[in-house]
Amino acid sequence: TDDTTILDPHVNVGLVAGDGGALIWPQMLGYARAKRFLMLGEPIMGKEAAEMGLIAASAPDLAGRDAIAEKWISKLANGAAQSISGTKMTINVPLRQLAQAMMDVGMAYEGLSNISQDHKEAVDAFLQKRKPSFTGD
Repeated sequence: TDDTTILDPHVNVGLVAGDGGALIWPQMLGYARAKRFLMLGEPIMGKEAAEMGLIAASAPDLAGRDAIAEKWISKLANGAAQSISGTKMTINVPLRQLAQAMMDVGMAYEGLSNISQDHKEAVDAFLQKRKPSFTGD
């Protein structure tokens, strides 16, 4: 819905955004906007995410969301299944190629950040219900 908050919080907890967000967001938003949201950990509201192309659609409320979903489900269910499936798989080919090219590197950096002092600080701050104080370590 329009008031749903979407974000990739990796950097907010001292982690590298090395998995799906780093792969998909640049493809959906372009590199400049993806870097903004992934590196700053800023939220995006549902309506804005739809306008940017991060998500396919947004609705003012749950009833509107359900109406959109039901319309799409009906159209897909009554469509040419092989054509729809083949189109989906074809569209996803570049994403699979990008995933193969970058996932190992991204997950390695994310793994390293998982043992960083900044991530430890983020976990401690969360448990103590305070804002983290990052040092870059």
